[in-house]
Amino acid sequence: MAIDIPLAAGSFIVAIIVGLTGMGGGALMTPMMLLFFNVPPLAAVSSDLVASAVMKPVGGVVHMRRGTVNLRLVGWLCAGSVPAAFCGVFAARAFGDGEQVQEVVKYALGVALLLAVVGLVTKAWMSRDDQGKASAELSSIVVRPIPTLLVGTVGGLVVGISSVGSGSLIIVALLALYPALKANQLVGTDLVQAVPLVASAALGHLLFGDFQLSITTSLLVGSIPGVYIGARISAWAPGGVIRALLAVVLLASALKLLGVGNTALLWSVGGMSVVGAVAWSLLRNRGGAQVGVMREAGKGL
Repeated sequence: MAIDIPLAAGSFIVAIIVGLTGMGGGALMTPMMLLFFNVPPLAAVSSDLVASAVMKPVGGVVHMRRGTVNLRLVGWLCAGSVPAAFCGVFAARAFGDGEQVQEVVKYALGVALLLAVVGLVTKAWMSRDDQGKASAELSSIVVRPIPTLLVGTVGGLVVGISSVGSGSLIIVALLALYPALKANQLVGTDLVQAVPLVASAALGHLLFGDFQLSITTSLLVGSIPGVYIGARISAWAPGGVIRALLAVVLLASALKLLGVGNTALLWSVGGMSVVGAVAWSLLRNRGGAQVGVMREAGKGL
């Protein structure tokens, strides 16, 4: 079985970004296969999910050892997400066969990427003051079963259809439901619940999707070392800048998959970049002003 060297190289680059940010696996890997390597949409989703099912447990074990996982929260999320992810394959197939289902998956992926961009921006906004938040004990978090179950169900369905959402959409919903959780607790809980979620979706695509072993092998050859290198770099890399670049890439990919023309695409991405730069500058200045006030107050003591 021959390894697709360009595809492995592309997955290596994407995996570095995943290692740096903890997000963007399916949101970047699947569009990369569609837009640059002409992989059919259903085959791209199927192969990416199977590759993710191999990689996800590694990060989950790390967070379990660090004690940053709320297992009760994981249980309620999985109760909704695992069956929904498996059914996501049938939801895509229900729209037809052949070219028709490929178009459905392509547009579903575009919509999921737009939601992922909203998720990234929301996550950055809601967690901007996270450093000053008192750490919450995981055992003290009161789990809300019904909303958590609904989040898992919707997130699982999106992942099953498009492979996007386990690291972006669900974690943003958890931010809204459980604001007392620290960032590492959110990531750890989301990553562990994503293991059975992605495994369920991968099983559905192995049985009823368009899984191609050669594509998955090429993805793993590039992504395993890429994730390791990205995780090592993340200790000193500017995470805020990386996430901003990730949002721009996701927006461009989403618009392209939804059939937006090149001119409109450039205007949209350019506009978002300008707005994002202005917003970042304002927040930075605001943060600097607050630090200055605190320093002045300290001098007066």
